[in-house]
Amino acid sequence: MSESVVGVESGAAAALDSPVSGPSSARVKIDPNAVYSLGSGVGESERLQRQADELAPESESVLDRADLRSGHSAIDLGCGPRGIIETLYGRVSPGGRVVGLDSDPVHVAMAADLVAQRKLDGVQIIEADARQTGLPAGSFDVVHARTLLVNVPKPAEVLAEMVRLARPGGSVASVEPDCETCICYPPHPALDRLGELFTVAFSRNGADPLIGRRLAELYRGAGLADVTIEARAGVYPLGHSRRTLQLDLIRTLRSQILALEAADEQELVALDAAAREHLANPDVVIMPHLYFLAAARKPAAA
Repeated sequence: MSESVVGVESGAAAALDSPVSGPSSARVKIDPNAVYSLGSGVGESERLQRQADELAPESESVLDRADLRSGHSAIDLGCGPRGIIETLYGRVSPGGRVVGLDSDPVHVAMAADLVAQRKLDGVQIIEADARQTGLPAGSFDVVHARTLLVNVPKPAEVLAEMVRLARPGGSVASVEPDCETCICYPPHPALDRLGELFTVAFSRNGADPLIGRRLAELYRGAGLADVTIEARAGVYPLGHSRRTLQLDLIRTLRSQILALEAADEQELVALDAAAREHLANPDVVIMPHLYFLAAARKPAAA
């Protein structure tokens, strides 16, 4: 049974060697609503739990590119309540080590419970800022993030930390969406309007909904080598949990939309109902957005 490790700076750095059970004096409180574009709430936690299964094929593929295998060490930055912790554990076992890191204490507790319930020995969960983890440089064979860079206002800062955490010759990998490319056929004005509202609310803190197409550029700018990138599109049938992804994200962002006065409650309710009715038609084709899979190598020390 693994303990939840809470702390940044000296607390997080010590976590790799000697887990602690209580908060560190160096702990820094981070408001997820200020840093993470989708904020924090029960609905978002539930969506992230589903996402772990929904994006499993993409995660497996990007880890293939990163050459993660037994005996390796890996970290999942922005792991949320589940992330790819179980996938990483399966890849590095036996003899490997996994760390899951998130800034939201609620998600840290949920991830720690998951580790304990599933008896994932050798897995640690840490509460810290992905931009400044406080963990030792060069600690991991693979540093991974999924749908994290898209949600933070300065993704290059997170990527720089990912590179710092990777050992020389190790890998950095991520799966990120490109939210501009959305196809709904036949189209519907309610979905068009919701797409506009999503962009306004999601980008309010400086997050980039087009981060997917920029991954190769960002990776090379961070000094990574052997950059590979792939785009994938999912078309979801009636009954699939991601068929209504955009509508579910708008529900998550409802309070932000209202605060921005981009729409009122009455309009949001009407748009949601009309869009869900449209998507209830099995003949409607919906592709919420593209996903970009990126992997690269940190150059070996000279």
